[in-house]
Amino acid sequence: MAMNREQRRYLQRQGQVDKDGNVVARRVDRAQVPNEERDSPSQFLKGIKTELNRVTWPTRAEVINYSIVVLITLIIITAIVTGLDVVFSRLVDLVLGL
Repeated sequence: MAMNREQRRYLQRQGQVDKDGNVVARRVDRAQVPNEERDSPSQFLKGIKTELNRVTWPTRAEVINYSIVVLITLIIITAIVTGLDVVFSRLVDLVLGL
C-alpha cells in the first residue's frame, strides 16, 4: 500500500496497519456475515418502531410556525433574486445599448 509517513502513522494509531505499513485487518463484507448474526425482518421493523418512539416529534403549533417561517423566507429570497435580476439586466441593457 503506497502511503506517506503521515498516513502510515495515522493508520498505525488507528490499529489498521503494523509498524511496516502492512494492513492488519480489513473490513468485513456484510454479505459474508452469517445469517444468525443478522436481524430478521421482524426484528428490524421492531427496532425501527422503538427508535421512532424515542423521537421528540414537534407539536402542531411548532410545525405551523416553522412552515410560516420557511414560506416567508422563501418569499423574501425570491424577491431579492428577482430584484437583482431586474437590476442587472437593465444595467446590461444600458452598457450594451439595447
